[in-house]
Formats: sequence, structure tokens, C-alpha cells
Amino acid sequence: MTEREQYTPGPASGAQIRRDGELKWTLILVRELRHSPEKVWQALTDPAHLREWAPFEVDGSMGTVGTVKLTWVGTPTPLETRVTRADAPKVLEYSDIRWELEALGGGTRLTLWHNIDRRFIAWGAAGWHICFDVLDRLLAGAPMGRMVGGKVMAFDGWRRLTVEYGEQFGVGSPDTAKS
Repeated sequence: MTEREQYTPGPASGAQIRRDGELKWTLILVRELRHSPEKVWQALTDPAHLREWAPFEVDGSMGTVGTVKLTWVGTPTPLETRVTRADAPKVLEYSDIRWELEALGGGTRLTLWHNIDRRFIAWGAAGWHICFDVLDRLLAGAPMGRMVGGKVMAFDGWRRLTVEYGEQFGVGSPDTAKS
């Protein structure tokens, strides 16, 4: 059995939401990783690393302020995206995403702030949860391959997480999120 076949995500945890009006909410997801902030920073900013775990690809480094083309998996058109803050290895901001890295013992507390339409907040939380698991394994030298887009939506673990996060956030099941 491969790493991916053996993988089962843990329970929905480390997430909260901030309501910014009726539809736009901010997902705040925290994960403690056993890797240094410098190593995590590289995974957040280097295009080759991002292709291994993130739900998007970029055509250049995210580690400096400037413009890159960002393509979300499953979408045909790249978005011109401006990195507005790149304070290595502490804060990275672009579009509707903010990453904060805090040294914690020998590892990093990674916090993601992502503005998401309320209807899809549980989906986003489940997707980022799995991306964080893939990232952690990649950084540990045991890559299992990126799990994003339509492929992850067919995965039982993603569906379970979507329900769990939906219950935590009071937004219902994945079917409710479609309406």
C-alpha cells in the first residue's frame, strides 16, 4: 500500500471562522509543523514545492513582493496575483490569503487566513486540512503527492472533513454548501 492509500486525515481541528459580512468569511486554520520556519517558508514560496502540496501553481517565487501568475487546480485561467507582503520567514500575503509562521520549539506554528465565500467555507477548511497533511509529509521527506481539486473531492476523508467542519461552523453539509 502506498502512503496515499494508507492516508486518513485526522478529525477536523485547528480551524475557526471570522464572519466578514453575509457571504465573505475568513477561514483561520492553524497547524503545528515539526519543521523550521525557514523550511516551511520555502514550501510556501517556491513554485516547485507548491506543486507538491498546494491547491494552485505559480509561475515564479512567492518569496518577494511582486506579481506572479497563480493557477488554482481545476481552473483554466491563471490569475495575476500580487504578493503584497513577504517578510521571510514570518508573514506572506497575496490575494485573499495570509500566512503567518511562528517558531515553536524546533518547529513552526503555521496560521492560514483565507477569505472564502461562506457557502464554501467547510470545503475550504477540509481542502486546506488535507493540503497541510500533505505539506507536513513532504517536509518530513515522505511525500505522498498532492491531493487537490476534483480528485480530493472524491476522497472519503475530504467528505468526512467537510461535514465535520460544516458542523463546527454551523453551515451544514457539503450539499448545503452548493446552494
